[in-house]
Amino acid sequence: MRTSVKLILLTFFGLYCIKTSAQQIKSNIAEKDYAGYLFAYFKGNAVEDEAVCYAVSRDGYNYLALNNNTPILDSKQISSTGGVRDPHILRTEDGKAFYMVVTDMTSSKGWDSNRAMVLLKSSDLINWTSSVVNIQQKYSGQEDLKRVWAPQTIYDPSAEKYMVYWSMQHGSGPDIIYYAYANEDFTDLIGEPKQLFFPKNGKSCIDGDIINKNDLFYMFYKTEGHGNGIRLAITDSLASGKWLEQPGYKQQTREAVEGSGVFKLINSDTYILMYDVYMKGKYQFCESKDLDVFKPIDKEISMNFHPRHGSVIPVTRRELKALTDKWGIPEDFEMPTDKNPVLEGYFADPEILYSNKTNKYYIYPTSDGFDGWGGYYFKTFSSDNLKDWKDEGVILNLRKDVSWANGNSWAPCIIEKKVGKNDYKYYYYFSGGQDGGRKMIGVAVSDNPTGPFVDSGKPLIDFKPDGINRGQEIDPDVFSDPQTGKSYIYWGNGYMAAAELNKDMISIKKNTLKVLTPDKTFREAVYVFYRNGIYYFLWSEDDTGSPNYKVRYATAKTPLGPLTIPENNIVIKKDEARGIFGTGHNSVLQIPDKDEFYIVYHRISRPDGMKKPYPGTFREVCIDKMEFNEDGSIKEVIPSL
Repeated sequence: MRTSVKLILLTFFGLYCIKTSAQQIKSNIAEKDYAGYLFAYFKGNAVEDEAVCYAVSRDGYNYLALNNNTPILDSKQISSTGGVRDPHILRTEDGKAFYMVVTDMTSSKGWDSNRAMVLLKSSDLINWTSSVVNIQQKYSGQEDLKRVWAPQTIYDPSAEKYMVYWSMQHGSGPDIIYYAYANEDFTDLIGEPKQLFFPKNGKSCIDGDIINKNDLFYMFYKTEGHGNGIRLAITDSLASGKWLEQPGYKQQTREAVEGSGVFKLINSDTYILMYDVYMKGKYQFCESKDLDVFKPIDKEISMNFHPRHGSVIPVTRRELKALTDKWGIPEDFEMPTDKNPVLEGYFADPEILYSNKTNKYYIYPTSDGFDGWGGYYFKTFSSDNLKDWKDEGVILNLRKDVSWANGNSWAPCIIEKKVGKNDYKYYYYFSGGQDGGRKMIGVAVSDNPTGPFVDSGKPLIDFKPDGINRGQEIDPDVFSDPQTGKSYIYWGNGYMAAAELNKDMISIKKNTLKVLTPDKTFREAVYVFYRNGIYYFLWSEDDTGSPNYKVRYATAKTPLGPLTIPENNIVIKKDEARGIFGTGHNSVLQIPDKDEFYIVYHRISRPDGMKKPYPGTFREVCIDKMEFNEDGSIKEVIPSL
């Protein structure tokens, strides 16, 4: 079946254009940074059970109810009938809001009693605003309308609007899936409802659920009254009316089913098709790689509640925490409550800056969580208290903003330079490569710590120092000497190199270049700072995917050495007892005008980072205090949670 479906699709759709309009407003939340799942559902046909409930999961298979399996919204406050069913939640394309649509109905008044749906909007999944849309009252020609069932919503990139689609029956006719677009506030529908799907047999279909995969839209729907199973139709244009109906049923049971929902497992190419086996009071989950062939996974699924027709979306660690702060942490639910990591999602190689222009702190990390360290963009995060960090978005995209590199966006560093009385320039140094080729170091410039940054147009470091025939030109660090005002750049993997920067900050004085490799423990990630007449040189030992990745240090009397290595020179290392591994690639923050220092570093993600296929590609950023002995030596930092 797989081969035939692929050939039919190619014949039916031909070559279609990638829809860039949707991609231009994509959320700042990357899939790799999700930490769990939220399941919205209702419980049954009793009036008190016709309400929205929540459950959470860490893995997408095992779910635990929030709020003791009681409603998180009062149906009487949001509906016209006193009950709601079939909740469907969607995260908006920009990641700033959530839309939910529900059937405005209580079955106690009969299956053909409802005429409305409810549109809801939230910024946090907790506080929702709502509006009732009564189809019969809003539109003319609806006198024989019998029911309005199971609304859902999806972003239509062609229209650049959110499409709401649902099933309606008029008189004795078939149930038909209609659609209309939502207004900008998601409080009402605009335009007349139109038929979305035209099944060849002309019979009833309900409970449509659409997912976008590679710019094709897969709609799973129930054949109401003639088979009661889940079918699939596919299109490349939602409002075109042209759907390719797939043969056969997709449910993996002989029991009657309804309320299908499809979601993608986080950081996986696996999709879950779930549906309500309503006569048996249970849900069934099935897996697929291609959304065509499914296999049941009943033995892997667990729930401590009995849901009816619902939907699942991925959520971030912060969203999980907000949900459990509001409605409690379910018993046996593994909830990360640590203050470290400080950033949401997978990030590594953190560089920290205090900006005199904004009086805020900024972290500039590697965007982690990509196979083979294949990230291609850089972000920054801001804070005024070192605890709460705001995602400021992408500040440099190698694929769009850099001509000499399109990937391997690693290990940035930054420096703030005052120009004139009140103006500042920000020089941002970063590693990049071209389609898996050699790695080089570039520099981009901005007037603000959050960008936009403009690349200089060519690599700054694209050579090896004389006598070096190993390693990579990566992991830059930039340092301004408070004694002389001169600026220096350091770099290297397998070797440590240093050179003075010219005043333009985008070129080096090659005659100052030195190789400063301290000893055999040096692997990468040099970082230099100054305190009380001492220049400190920190570096990482071992491989970033190793649990033994750690930070060591040396001291010097000048920014270009020579280096002196203390007898005990470990700055931070793993704490196996608490599951903390791979503590390395750091920067150092001194609180302005204080002798107060913090180390900012990454570690392999907890609790399951060591179980990843390669642990060094799923890392998280942490901050701990760094202290000194009276002789200026660094006290070993114990990594904290």
